[in-house]
Amino acid sequence: MNILVTGGAGYLGSTMIPELLSKGFNITVVDNFMYKQPSLNHVCHSKNFKVVNGDVRLKETIAPLLKNSDVIIPLAAYVGAPLCLKDPINASQVNKDAIKLMLDNLSQDQIILMPTTNSAYGSGDKDNYCTETTPLKPISLYAKEKVEVEKMLCDHSNFISYRLATVFGMSPRMRIDLLVNDFVYRSVYDGFMVLYEPHFKRNYIHVKDVTNAFIHGIENYDSMKNEIYNVGLSDANISKLELCNEIKRIKEDFIFFEAQFAKDQDQRNYIVSNDKIEKTGFKPTFSLTDGIIELIKGFTMLKNSKYGNI
Repeated sequence: MNILVTGGAGYLGSTMIPELLSKGFNITVVDNFMYKQPSLNHVCHSKNFKVVNGDVRLKETIAPLLKNSDVIIPLAAYVGAPLCLKDPINASQVNKDAIKLMLDNLSQDQIILMPTTNSAYGSGDKDNYCTETTPLKPISLYAKEKVEVEKMLCDHSNFISYRLATVFGMSPRMRIDLLVNDFVYRSVYDGFMVLYEPHFKRNYIHVKDVTNAFIHGIENYDSMKNEIYNVGLSDANISKLELCNEIKRIKEDFIFFEAQFAKDQDQRNYIVSNDKIEKTGFKPTFSLTDGIIELIKGFTMLKNSKYGNI
C-alpha cells in the first residue's frame, strides 16, 4: 500500500511515519519544513520512505504524488487558533484551499484519512456534551475551516474523519504550545502559572494514540469508512483546574493561581463522547498521567521556544 502523508515532518507526522513504516507501508512525505525541523532523520534509512520538500498548495507538486497513492493522510496544516489568527491568509490556503485542490485531483477509489478537530463543538449542547451528531459551533478560524473541510470530505466516497481531542506528549517535532504540553512545560521551567477560565473542560489524546487511531482505521477500513469519529481519552474530559491538580500530584512544587481579571481567548468548553470509535475496537494506550510523566522527562532535556507554533 502506498501512503502519501502531507505535513509528515510535523508534530503528528514525525510520530506517525516510523509506525507506518514498521507496518510495511510505502510512505511518501511532502512537507515544506517551515520550522527547519530534522524530525524525520531517523527514518531516512528505510527503503520504503520517500520525502519531497514542497508546498501542498501547488498543483504541480501535489498532483503527481496523489496519482500514485492508495491512501492520503493530510496532516499539513496551520494548527491551532492562535497561529491561524496570526497568519489567516496562509492558514486558509493550507487548511482549506489545499484540501480542495487535493480532493479535486483524487479518484473516488483513493482513501483519505483526515484529522479534523473536536474544537468545532465550541461549547457542545446545554450540558456541554458532544457526540458526532452534536451541532457544530466552531469559534476560531481554525475550527471553522476544519468544519468546511469535513463537509468537502463527506462528498468524497472514501474517507474517515477523525475529530481529534487536544493532543499531548513528546514528539520528534515537538510543540510546547499545546495545552497539556504548555502547562507541564510551565511547571518544569517556571514552577507556577496563572489559569484563565479554570473550569472550562476539554478532552485530550496522546500523540502516539493519534497514530494508533490512524493505523486502526487503515486496518479496519471497510467497517469504518465514510464515518466521523471523535478521538480522545474518555476518562480525560477534564477542566484546566483538574489538569493542574493532576500535574501537581506528580510535580508537587508546581503552583497555580486562578485569574479573576481576564478571560481565555479560546472559549471552548465541552465534554466529548468517544464511544463511537471505541465500539470499533479502538482503545487509547496512553493515559493523561503517562503523558505528564513523559513530558516532565522530555522537558528536562528541552528548553527552546522554537518548538512552539507561536
